Amino acid sequence: MPYLIDGHNLIPKLGLRLDSADDEMELIAVLQEYCRLERRQVEVYFDGAPALRAGTRKLGLVTAHFVPLNTTADEAIRRRLKKMGRSAKNWTVVSSDHQVQTEAHAAQAEVMSSETFAAQLQRARQSAPKPAEDRNLSPQEVEEWLRVFRERKKG
Repeated sequence: MPYLIDGHNLIPKLGLRLDSADDEMELIAVLQEYCRLERRQVEVYFDGAPALRAGTRKLGLVTAHFVPLNTTADEAIRRRLKKMGRSAKNWTVVSSDHQVQTEAHAAQAEVMSSETFAAQLQRARQSAPKPAEDRNLSPQEVEEWLRVFRERKKG
């Protein structure tokens, strides 16, 4: 199930700082990793974007909506749910804002608090397969590979 996320509501729940210059991009990086691991689609909304930064950007499986200063992420999520119509029931809205949750329920979307989703993100990161560790080749293995490459070069 894809997610509609109130970004500034989620940032502090992950231990990120709202006053950081890169807080939004840090959250997007976390969401990209989650989408890759869980094969999910995410739309994240950030309000307060200056005019030159406002707009929508597709970043892998994450669609980031930078909402202009004259409106809020809550309003943008509301409009998105309304535009979805009956298909809103296939989405989960992530926010701890009670008004957003109420409107998501009215649109028949699933609702998840930012705290619950943050815990879900942490679990996904912890259960991700760890990359294989590099190991040194034995002298015999080195010689075998050198032999293979010499034969390829001759052939």
